[in-house]
Amino acid sequence: MKKLIVSLLILSLSYNVYSQNIKTKKFSSEILQNDRYLKIYVPPSYATEETKMYPLTIVLDAEFIFDVYVGNSILFANKDKAPEQIIVGINQNHYGERYQDCSINEQNSMPTAEGDAFYQFIKLELISFLEENYRISPFKTIIGNTLTANFTNYFLIEQFPSFNAFININPYFGLDIPLVLNEKVKTLKDENIYYYLSNGDYNPDKYETLIDDANSLLDSLNIEKFKYKYEKFKNTTKTASIGKSIPDALAFIFEMYSTISKEEFDQNIKDLSPADAIAYLENKYVEIEYLFGSNLKIREKDIFAIESIVLDKENGDYLKNFGEMINKLEKESAIGDYYIGRYYETGKKYKLALKYYKSGYMKLAEGDPNSDGYYKNIERVLQKRDGAYIEEIPNEN
Repeated sequence: MKKLIVSLLILSLSYNVYSQNIKTKKFSSEILQNDRYLKIYVPPSYATEETKMYPLTIVLDAEFIFDVYVGNSILFANKDKAPEQIIVGINQNHYGERYQDCSINEQNSMPTAEGDAFYQFIKLELISFLEENYRISPFKTIIGNTLTANFTNYFLIEQFPSFNAFININPYFGLDIPLVLNEKVKTLKDENIYYYLSNGDYNPDKYETLIDDANSLLDSLNIEKFKYKYEKFKNTTKTASIGKSIPDALAFIFEMYSTISKEEFDQNIKDLSPADAIAYLENKYVEIEYLFGSNLKIREKDIFAIESIVLDKENGDYLKNFGEMINKLEKESAIGDYYIGRYYETGKKYKLALKYYKSGYMKLAEGDPNSDGYYKNIERVLQKRDGAYIEEIPNEN
């Protein structure tokens, strides 16, 4: 009984913290000539990290999708698999607004006058308001389900897409949309576009076929800037597919933000030269900071992921470059100084090796468990410099 009470208490506290970061706002739209109601989630760190920028996600069908998306985004951020996000949901189901908002012309699959007004509301009013009132990074995502999922694509087929990532859950595509998307993707040449698409046999036959057709077209393209993932669920329901699609989409879209996975290493890194592996890691963090506004400290797991390449290839000649890259990304880290010190020690330049080993040691916090091991680097080089160091040779007997 006590365990049950504690569990309920924890759930209650978690819900209260979660709820305190969500506000409902009435937005008076001049374009729509009516009031729209928004749900706005702002991460807790927003109040304390005053210079940090945050990716923006616009959630259509907020009554159905918003809470699921926010919950997953918090989990991914806490697990360091995605940046914290500002998430804005648009309520569209109080009076069935979604049907007017997302209405299309059957002749060309483009928005009707009412649909175009909703499109302009998001593009010209809502995003402008959010950028003026919140610290928004360049990276923006839009997500929809069925009718609203189809609507997200009008922001992709613009000359300059308004969003970087598109999450289409069971889209009820207009007849022409698969071909329009196919032609648009062929023209992409600037920033990466991330496109997630889900489907299932629970969808009406007409839309299941259209989604499959869209997948056939998009999957056949080999466009570097178009990052694409398709999932077709079986033995589930349309409602359950929402809960499955969102975490899969987040993992796909924010893969670059995550620490280097085995798959990323095998596909992109393992065959690189030391110089290219170092450049890959540096570019990863530069892009994370630019797109997501996260001044993310370089993670030790990523450093160690490419360490073997730097050490084992080309006689460790790139250790100095490796250390300098780490110091550039994270000046407070002792690891960069360690690699530079190791480079000079290998080259028997003991004075310079001592300089960097000492510099790294001074960066360690008092009581750091690595302090003793790190200080042994200094002692070893002092002995080498003074000619008193004797390398231990294993006894072969």
